[in-house]
This record gives sequence, structure tokens and C-alpha cells, in this order.
Amino acid sequence: MLPQKQAEEAIVTSYEDTEHDGKREEENEDHSMFSVKSFLWHGGSVYDAWFSCASNQVAQVLLTLPYSFSQLGMLSGIIFQLFYGIMGSWTAYLISVLYMEYRSRKEKENVSFKNHVIQWFEVLDGLLGPYWKALGLAFNCTFLLFGSVIQLIACASNIYYINDRLDKRTWTYIFGACCATTVFIPSFHNYRIWSFLGLGMTTYTAWYMTIAAFVHGQVEGVTHTAPTKLVLYFTGATNILYTFGGHAVTVEIMHAMWKPQKFKYIYLIATLYVFTLTLPSASAVYWAFGDELLNHSNAFSLLPKNGWRDAAVILMLIHQFITFGFACTPLYFVWEKVIGMHDTKSICLRALARLPVVVPIWFLAIIFPFFGPINSAVGALLVSFTVYIIPALAHMLTYRKASARQNAAEKPPFFMPSWTAMYVINTFVVVWVLIVGFGFGGWASMSNFVKQVDTFGLFAKCYQCKPPPHPAAPSPKSLMKHH
Repeated sequence: MLPQKQAEEAIVTSYEDTEHDGKREEENEDHSMFSVKSFLWHGGSVYDAWFSCASNQVAQVLLTLPYSFSQLGMLSGIIFQLFYGIMGSWTAYLISVLYMEYRSRKEKENVSFKNHVIQWFEVLDGLLGPYWKALGLAFNCTFLLFGSVIQLIACASNIYYINDRLDKRTWTYIFGACCATTVFIPSFHNYRIWSFLGLGMTTYTAWYMTIAAFVHGQVEGVTHTAPTKLVLYFTGATNILYTFGGHAVTVEIMHAMWKPQKFKYIYLIATLYVFTLTLPSASAVYWAFGDELLNHSNAFSLLPKNGWRDAAVILMLIHQFITFGFACTPLYFVWEKVIGMHDTKSICLRALARLPVVVPIWFLAIIFPFFGPINSAVGALLVSFTVYIIPALAHMLTYRKASARQNAAEKPPFFMPSWTAMYVINTFVVVWVLIVGFGFGGWASMSNFVKQVDTFGLFAKCYQCKPPPHPAAPSPKSLMKHH
């Protein structure tokens, strides 16, 4: 246990030194402003990490889970949520262990991370070499890119239910410009107040959906026929895989902590809280509307229009801005490192350098405005590898040698009897997600996605909007008069 303790102490000491240096500089600049800045701006505690994980995990997927239930059925929907929630917590734990291993090895080499944010692809590079770095970089960046795209699509989809005078594509243009302002948020240290507010917003929305569905009651002639088709079943399952695969930013959140070794079980505790939001809301809305949800991927489209719903829409819009920042910030870091701007202290210079990252996200949101189906496609093709398969494989390969296991910065958790048990679980995760998530899920979600493209076309102006009312047909009498 001695090497583990020494590694943890080295990490904490190094990171605290960095944090205190930054704080001292600010205190010297303006002591009166420091306390306010510290409260709203400098988040590095265990609580900040928990709020970041819980807030980032559910986001706009909350609105598509009833749609997934209409594809899966009530029982399968609940089981998949619990199953993927626990599996997601396990792989988030693996990512945190690998981060600690990488960090401890670098600390022994006297490497300083004062002006450098460690990212997942760097962890893979340090532990497994350049091929793994390329793999991690490709999957992580592509997933975060489409994760940001989904937030823009969700913004346009939601605001349309308050103001339908503009079509969804126009709203996407507007919110793309709004979300571009996230270039001014330097790092995950600075999301303290946003994470706190974000979780409050999703909590309100989830309980609004639950209560509104029960107050509304079941629609006349409601049917609950799911599951009916394999394509729909695996599309729904993959959307839930995506729901609990929001830990692509785990390394960045850990790096923003003053004591990152305390992260271990934060994601699991965040997931348990998220269950209190997702299970009641998805179940209640599906109970009330049943099969109608198959053609309404956004739950807001079926809930009655009133002040409570409008408040939920507005809160989710703000939350999507926050989640856009969460997904985009790691991309900003990668881009800064590519162009050599990562060490720059000027916020304005860094913001200017980050702007090119927002443009392709904006463009893709306009090309593929398919709210719901795109979640499943991203879940199957990207999330399955990024946050499930790659972390499990990387953990097994990192500790394949007896010497690596003996000198590990993190030993198996207290509930795990041995390294063998960890290998068994990791192998199960890899095989399950590869076959069910990527294989069946990829086939189903891409079939559904292609169907949406065929039905609505690329650059769809208003996806799943109500068609404009047709002018009334002229009566026979009026035709006679006309002639």
C-alpha cells in the first residue's frame, strides 16, 4: 500500500501547489473580488465534481427517454437504465484509475501540469503508446463533436415548442451563435455555478414531466405495444447506452479537482441520483401517452402547453448551453494543443483561437437535425467504444503484467476480491457492448437514422414539426359561381 499512498500524496501536493499559486496571484490582484470569484468560479472540490458528473450525465436525453420506452416497453426500459447506469459507473471508475496511474508515473518523473490539462488520449498515450493515443483521440473527439451537435439540435427542438414562428433550422442558427460564447470559459474549474444550476434545471424538468404526465392522465385509447420490432428495440436500448455514457469528460473533470484521487465513486453516486430523475419521468410519460411517443422523440411535444412546461423548456435551453460547454471544452483543449495556444493565459486570445471548433458543430446540426435518432446512432457507433470498450481494454492491458499490478497506484476496490474478478467484469463489458451496443445497436440505430434521412431529407427545415394547415377545398357552389 506504500507506493499507492506515496503516489496519491505526490499528486495532491503537486495539484494543490498549482491551485494555491493561481489563488495567490488573484489575491494579489484584487483581494476583495477573490471570495466572490472563488465561490462562483473556482470549483475543484468533491461536490463540484459530483455536480459536474450528475449535471452532464442526463441533460437533453431526459426528453428522449420516454421515446426509448415506447420502443423498448416499460420493463425493458427500466432494466436497461439500471444495467447501463451501473456499467457506465464501472467504466468511469476504470478511467479514474487509469488517470491516477498515469498521473502518479508522471509525478515520479517530476512532470508539472501547472498550465496543462491532462486528457484521456494523453493517459492512453502514456500508459499504452501512440496507437492507443490515436484511437482515444479519434473516438473521443468525434463523440464530443456529435455530443455538441446534439445539444444544438435539442435547443432548436425545445424552443420551437414555445415559439413556432421561426422554424427549427433558424433557431439552430441563433443558438449556434449563443453557444459559441462557451469559448470564454477557460476550463472545468470554472463550471462551478453552471454545474449547480444545471442539475437544478434537470431536476425540475424531470419532476415536471412526471407530475404533468400523471395530471394529464392516459390519452384516450392509449396502447403500450412495445417491443414490436427488433430495429426499434435496439435503437431504444442504444439511446439508454448513450444516456449513461456521458463520462467522456471524466479525465478533465478529475484534473479540475484539488484532490483527484477522491473521484473514485463520485460517478456512481451521481448515477444513483440521476436514476431518481430518469426512471419516474420516462415511466410516467410512457404510461400517459404510450405508442404516440414513437412519432414524438421530444417529450415536450406531447405534454400540455402551459406555464410549467414553458418554464421547463427555458430551463432545459439554459442547461443545453451548459452541456454544450461541457462537451466542447475538451475539444477546445485539443485544438489549443494542436495550434500551440494551450499555455496562453489571456482568456480573449484563447477564446479567439477556439472559435474554429464551433463552426463544424454548427454546420452538422443543420445537416442532421434528427432529435432522438441521432442520439442512438452516436451511442452505438461512438459511445460504445469511447466510454465502454476502450477503458475496459485499456485497464486490462495496463495491468497485464504482475509488476504493474504490484506497483499499481490504485488496487482493486474493496468489493472486488481480486484482479481476476476485475478482468472477468472488463471482458464482459467489452463483449456485451461490442455485440449488443455496437453490433445490434449500430444496425438498428443506423437503419432508423437512414429512415429519417429518407423521410425528412438532409438540412430538414423543421424536423417532426406539425404540417401547416391545408386551405379548405372550394365548395361546388363557389365553383359554379366562378364559372
